[in-house]
Amino acid sequence: MYSLSTKPFLKEKYYSSRLLLKKIYKFIFSRFSFLFSFRTKVKLKIISRPHYAYCIFNACQLASKLGLKSISIIEFGVATGNGLVCIEEIVSEMEKIFDIKVEIYGFDSSQGLPKPKDYRDLPYHWKEGFFKMDYEKLKHKLRKTKLIIGDLKDTSNTFFEKYSPAPIGAIFHDLDFYSSTKIALNLFKEKNKFFLPRIFNYFDDILGTEIELYNDYTGERLAINEFNEENNDIKISPCYNLICQKNTFSWYHQIFITHIFKHNLYNSFISKENQQIIRD
Repeated sequence: MYSLSTKPFLKEKYYSSRLLLKKIYKFIFSRFSFLFSFRTKVKLKIISRPHYAYCIFNACQLASKLGLKSISIIEFGVATGNGLVCIEEIVSEMEKIFDIKVEIYGFDSSQGLPKPKDYRDLPYHWKEGFFKMDYEKLKHKLRKTKLIIGDLKDTSNTFFEKYSPAPIGAIFHDLDFYSSTKIALNLFKEKNKFFLPRIFNYFDDILGTEIELYNDYTGERLAINEFNEENNDIKISPCYNLICQKNTFSWYHQIFITHIFKHNLYNSFISKENQQIIRD
């Protein structure tokens, strides 16, 4: 009998078949998605931008368990605004499911990418002016998002004082550069009242292809690593409960959780009550 390990072509055929089956199941579910509740669609990952839904759902769930009535969602790097439109659609459902109010903020310069500062910003892949925003057009597409327009270095400094946001529960990082992402991550150093004790993050530019070759020494990954090295009481960690699963999607590896260990709600009990081993 042949084993997958000794016959590479069998192994390749096996994984190709599994991938095809996953695509078929996803197609079937998507065609009949109207039969499922929004909560079920999020759990089955049969929703547009499931990584957005995952982060927002779990942020709302955590806030609800902590007894909070409002949270904030942030997107860094807005461009055409398709991500924010999706966030608004998801949020409209989450507010009904969890009886919670959600504020949405989108940060962008509106001028596209700035000039890369050095190799850490991957100038072999990114160019100045990429992803420019049509501000007037986007304004008419959005219903509740507040757009924070300007240089991130400036807007991030005045954000909390100017907007006094509800606790931030999820952040979508799509700034592309190491230098910009490093600035964005510094927001976690603000007062704990502006955050949930654990924040769900999605980093857009950490996987890529053979062109980008993202690594731990440039781009968003470097910004994450440096943040962890520089801060003892706040850490950004991979979402191990996702990446340990048998059937994984690539975006599972792009979800990270920010842990604010000294947050006054970090130790608040949110798990199942009366956890006991049932004996025969």
